[in-house]
Amino acid sequence: MTAQMEAGGGRLPIAGAAEARRAAVRLVRQDGRAVVAMLALNGLAAAAGLGGPWLLGRIVDDVKGGAGVGHVDRLALGILCFALAQLLLGRFARYAGYRFGERTLARIREQFVERALALPASVVERAGTGDLMTRGTADVSTVGTTLRDAGPEVFVALVQVILILVAMLAINLLLGVCGVLCLSGIWFATRWYLRRAHAGYLAQGAATSGLAEVLSSTAAGARTVEALGLEERRIAAAAEAIESCRVTRTYTLFLRSMLFPVVEFSYIAPVAGILLIGGALRGTGAVSLGAVISCALYFWKLAEPLDKVLLWLDQLQSSNASFARVDGIGRIPAPVVAGGEQPADDQIDVVGVRYAYQGQRDVLHGVDLTVRPGERLALVGPSGAGKSTLGRLLAGVEVPRTGKVAVGQVPVAELDPALLRRHVVLVSQEHHVFLGTVRDNLQIAAPTATDQDLHVVLAAVDVDWVDELPDGLDTELGSGGHRLDAQQAQQLALARVVLADPHTLILDEATSLLDPTTARHTERSLAAVLKDRTVIAIAHRLHTAHDADRVAVMDGGRVTELGSHAELLAANGGYAALWKSWHGA
Repeated sequence: MTAQMEAGGGRLPIAGAAEARRAAVRLVRQDGRAVVAMLALNGLAAAAGLGGPWLLGRIVDDVKGGAGVGHVDRLALGILCFALAQLLLGRFARYAGYRFGERTLARIREQFVERALALPASVVERAGTGDLMTRGTADVSTVGTTLRDAGPEVFVALVQVILILVAMLAINLLLGVCGVLCLSGIWFATRWYLRRAHAGYLAQGAATSGLAEVLSSTAAGARTVEALGLEERRIAAAAEAIESCRVTRTYTLFLRSMLFPVVEFSYIAPVAGILLIGGALRGTGAVSLGAVISCALYFWKLAEPLDKVLLWLDQLQSSNASFARVDGIGRIPAPVVAGGEQPADDQIDVVGVRYAYQGQRDVLHGVDLTVRPGERLALVGPSGAGKSTLGRLLAGVEVPRTGKVAVGQVPVAELDPALLRRHVVLVSQEHHVFLGTVRDNLQIAAPTATDQDLHVVLAAVDVDWVDELPDGLDTELGSGGHRLDAQQAQQLALARVVLADPHTLILDEATSLLDPTTARHTERSLAAVLKDRTVIAIAHRLHTAHDADRVAVMDGGRVTELGSHAELLAANGGYAALWKSWHGA
């Protein structure tokens, strides 16, 4: 599967196998010393584990040759020393492995958050928040389990398997080859499993993302679902997503149910084969009894590390698919940024803009508009006229299909996102309260802001409730802390915008959750704070248009009227009709 977004589907990309391997190698290289320590300790632990069976074979042969009790006791003490050395070295090897796993997992999480925050909003919206949420929670957790538990365990087991096989071949080549051939069932079963497991787990992850998206969107829009009577439709969508999860999980369960019975049988075959062939060879004198016992013990000892490898194999395949999904968001091409070009001024020009959402017809049809620096422009019109879509284009969230949206003669799509946000900020109806204090929530927009600055911006948006909180600006918000109502969350978001201090502010029903009196007072306060800045207000409350310098009326994806409130009333067109209707005339 490639790392490109699916055409027309808007899904977040998945890293290809080669890309995921390169990303994993880069992560390992960042902690190279820990990897070397793991290799050394695991190798020594595995080597120590070989001493016991070899010495036991020696005891059998030496006793048969007439060795005394003292000699046997010394060899038995050697077995005890090897066992103790293996225990201690294995403990330190796992300690090193767990530390490496936790550090690497921290890097993966930090990298994921950085990449997720850098994603264009339009990409996230087209993909759906459920996919991004699943990658940042379930997939990262799966990768973490592998790094913390499966990775060290499998690494230790693989080293043990290799050294045991080498030791067994060194004791007797024929017995060793016999044992290896008897293990061939595991090879074929594992190969069959691996050919199917990666695709199966990718499908399982996609189905889980789909279910999360259905559940989160249904929960977020519960009131709308209830108001429009869409309960049965949403239940059907959830049932379909659940069925998709069931089918993909049943398939991966089928793969496991085919693999493990073959593996269990393959553990018995090598020991039985060695005892049978060893017995025959012992009768001819070609091999000693101690060698047969040592080889049989080695194969019996081989079952434990092989068990670990194969039991974790399922986790490794799941983690492989999860890591490809987590790393996939880094494969989204970065926006094309103009070569250091800076806007000449703060004027916004919209020229011949047409826009269509993916796979649909145009919703904007040749829009032309100029917003002068410091102007207050109101965008009004019926629902579905294209006001919010135009606002998203002005803020650079979306890119026009044809035409141009430019700030200071530089297309907004070619501006570096950080530079664009210093010029234009979009405030929508959706507001988020972050985990942390009131101060933390505000300083996201201006990390160096002092408490005095914070109180000034809070007063600017008519916030008078912060001082009533238990700890003022230090009050913890969100889950486990103080919960803000919708109106307070909206005021907090507006205060962040004032702190960000952009030259152009686009308000898309930004005061819709406030009661009419508070909304009007807040807008007047904002107008005083944002004096000499450009404000584009998308509103259904026409008092906003009354206070604006100019009003742009949109209908059917076009700007149908443009002028001041008084001019448009005098023209007695669409705006005048809206105004009269709003006043109940």
